[in-house]
Amino acid sequence: MPHMTPLSTSTPARPTLDSAAIGLLNALGCFTLWGSFPIYFKLLQHVPALEVLAYRVVGSAVLLLALILAWGQWPTLRSAFRQRRRLGFYLLTALLISGNWLLYIWAVQNGRILEASLGYYINPLVNVLLGMIFLGERLNPRQGIAVLIAATGVLALVIGYGVFPWISLTLAFSFGSYGLLRKKAGRAATLGLCIETLLIAPMALLFLATQGGGTLGQVDGYTDALLLAAGLVTVIPLLMFLQATQRLRLSTVGLIQYLTPTLQFLLAVMVYREPFTRIHLTAFGCIWLALALYTLDAWFGRHRS
Repeated sequence: MPHMTPLSTSTPARPTLDSAAIGLLNALGCFTLWGSFPIYFKLLQHVPALEVLAYRVVGSAVLLLALILAWGQWPTLRSAFRQRRRLGFYLLTALLISGNWLLYIWAVQNGRILEASLGYYINPLVNVLLGMIFLGERLNPRQGIAVLIAATGVLALVIGYGVFPWISLTLAFSFGSYGLLRKKAGRAATLGLCIETLLIAPMALLFLATQGGGTLGQVDGYTDALLLAAGLVTVIPLLMFLQATQRLRLSTVGLIQYLTPTLQFLLAVMVYREPFTRIHLTAFGCIWLALALYTLDAWFGRHRS
């Protein structure tokens, strides 16, 4: 999955109509692509999730490095690799995002798209909770009610099925923790992800080497093309996301981001026919209500300020 929490705050105060239109198209494009990820990973269902992750990491590292060089940011990248403490920080964020990617790929391949979509619905509320714990941010009464309603939805799944929704919560908290750490780092999204993938790429290459290249060249050309496209699938929506955050208000991007889990939800229920019971309806209903309260509070709060 992707960086759904905006990491760049360089949005113009009054964007022109053309700039806003370009930003809106990019926002719709990136969140639609991220929402369509289940289709891509379902097509690679016959390839082990760890192998798909390895090709995604290597492909992303190559493309992002090429972009960094093309943009003349090589000195900044080289400087980052000379700072051991910073590299240790990026190794931690790299492990968080790669673990998030791996779990998401596995969930899609094993018919758990509904649980994955729930995780990304919960994510904005997890961000609020993490901000309160680690950044000293205070919840106003409306935000507190939203978090409690979301917790009620999770509790409904636990009581209804007797199973802890570990996929949803792991995806939400791993991505939320990743966003929190990256926010504190203050680096541009593309540069930071380039550093992260470059740090993980040697491990990915070693894994592929021990597997003799894995599935590549062993099944058919269609599978090979999908594996080799893993980098493009990752980088293209990220670049569109950056264009959107530069041209739109972050509150607008925050609203549009719900398109991603909504598309995943619709794919799970309507295309891949995953079970959607009354218990699911109760849980998702609580999450949707919580998000509506949180979003309205954020929207009106921004306008009041």
